[in-house]
Order: sequence, then C-alpha cells, then structure tokens
Amino acid sequence: MSESVIDTSPDLRIPVTILTGFLGAGKTTLLKRLLREDHGHRIAVIENEFGEAGIDDTLLADAAGERPIVEMNNGCICCTVRDDLIRILDDLATRRAFGDIAFDRIVIETTGLADPAPVAQTFFADERVADAYRLDGLVTLVDAVHAHAQLDAHDAAREQVGFADRLVLTKTDLVDAATAESLRARLRAMNRRAPVLVAAFGDIPVGAVLDINGFELDAILDMEPDFLDPGAHHHHHDDIGSFVYRSGQAFDRERFERTIEQLIGEFGDDLLRYKGVMYIKDEPLRGVLQGVHRLLGASLDTEWPAGEPPGSTLVFIGRDLPQEHFRASLDACLVP
Repeated sequence: MSESVIDTSPDLRIPVTILTGFLGAGKTTLLKRLLREDHGHRIAVIENEFGEAGIDDTLLADAAGERPIVEMNNGCICCTVRDDLIRILDDLATRRAFGDIAFDRIVIETTGLADPAPVAQTFFADERVADAYRLDGLVTLVDAVHAHAQLDAHDAAREQVGFADRLVLTKTDLVDAATAESLRARLRAMNRRAPVLVAAFGDIPVGAVLDINGFELDAILDMEPDFLDPGAHHHHHDDIGSFVYRSGQAFDRERFERTIEQLIGEFGDDLLRYKGVMYIKDEPLRGVLQGVHRLLGASLDTEWPAGEPPGSTLVFIGRDLPQEHFRASLDACLVP
C-alpha cells in the first residue's frame, strides 16, 4: 500500500467495543454483567436508546458504580445523533486527559434498530475521534428464539450479523438443539469469520468481548477452519454473505492498490466489512487491510512467522457481492 497509510508505531489509543444486536437480544444484560465483574478494566459506557426517555442508564447504574455512563436518546446512534457521538467521545477523551474521569476503554451499546456501519465509520471519518480511539471490535448479540424471523424481516438485523467480529447467541435455553444448530449454520453462512459464542443470562468470558482486536488487527489465521468453510449452506436466501480470497502468490503493490480502489468504488455501498493480511512483493512485513464501505485503511504488521509461508487471506462481507468478479480482479494483481 502507499506510504501515507503505513504506520508501525505502537497504538496507544483508547479501545472501543461496539455492542449491538436486535431489539431484545440481551445487550443490557450482558453489559451489566461486564460492569459487575472484577476483571480490572475501567469501562466508560455510551448508551443509545431510541426515544425521548431512556431506561437502560437506570438499569445499568447499580452495576456501573463510579464508572461514567453517557446516555444518548431521542434518536438512533447511526443517524440523527451521530454528531452527538463525536462530541461525547471528544469530551470523554478531554476529561480523561485532564484527570477528571478515569477509564481505559469504552463500550458503546447501540439501539436494537441501529445499522452498525455508520457507527464504525465514525472511528475513521472524524479526525479527532480517530486520533483518540481505536475500534477494537463489534460484538453482536443474537436472540435464538426470534433470530430467524428478525433476519427474514429486518435489514438492520442482517447488517448487525454481517458486520460482527463476534456473534453471541442468547436465550439458547429456550430453543431446541435443531433450532439452535440451524441458526448457527445461517449465521456462519452470513459471516464466516466471526466466531459464534453462547451467553446464558449475559454470562460470557470478558476476553470474548474485550481486547479481541477484531477490527484493526488481523485474526483470521487464528480462527477455527470451519468459520471460513465455504461449504456451509442455508435456506433463507439472505442478501448478506461473506467469502474468503486466498493466494500464496505475492501481490504487485500498484496493481493491488488500483484494483482494490476500483472494487470499493464500484461496490462500496454493499461492502459492509473487508479485512485481511496481504503478501506484497518485496515487502518483508505482512500487510493488513481493513475497511468499512468506502473507508479503507492499511498498515504493515509484523514479519511473517517463522516456518509460515507468506500468503494473502482477505475476507469480504457484504450484500450480494459478485465473488467471481472479485476473485478474478484480485488474481490479476498477482505477480507470476
């Protein structure tokens, strides 16, 4: 990638976790559990509710203790109050720098109606936010009882699944094994790179939600193979899906940059997420690619692990993406 996007310095920005999921999926229950647990993390919470009177901040108050909670209501965080989100993040970073409040990470809980893409874009598009914060990951809760119907009926529910770095099933105790397994298969088909975990009444290891490096740092090669298995099938004809591009040949840097920009320009509206590692000719370090719609970022990571042959692994998640066109375009960037 071009030199202007390469940064090898340590990342000291405040990590942010976006917690999303359709209405009633159990986001507040999980967040209360995170706040009560003795894990040593100092968490600030940004709470978004759709409506003039919010109640989640009241529900969280006891669990939060002295931790700061900022409530955003009267709109959806992904649209009408996005400017408020930028203002709140800027204010929190300033107060933290002056010692007025103490926290080392932020969890943003979105309304169940939110499309998470614009929320994630905030951490790329606004310079002040991008300088102070890094998006650690997006965790989506999925209600096992109602998920099939919600995914059939609501674009927001499908966007939340397709965009996730972690998928967390809730209410699995209320469905039979066959229903739970059919839902797992559907979720994997929609988003092959996100591990599917289970939380009972919000009980889930803190490491499954925080410090997952799901968004910025590539973790694809560490995932279980079945998360990337193209053989998964489902019967719901979801418009959101994912596919993986792999190659052991090196990319020509200029051709790859030109091609990825063309693909993003043509299909950016339908590209929810894309990320991966790149093997670039004459570059000793692994390249890391990540993006949201038309917002693209890239950096150099580390040297290839000893004994591991270099290779590219790129994951694309989006709406009705033409896989063969993507594969052919990327193949044309390889050095013979």
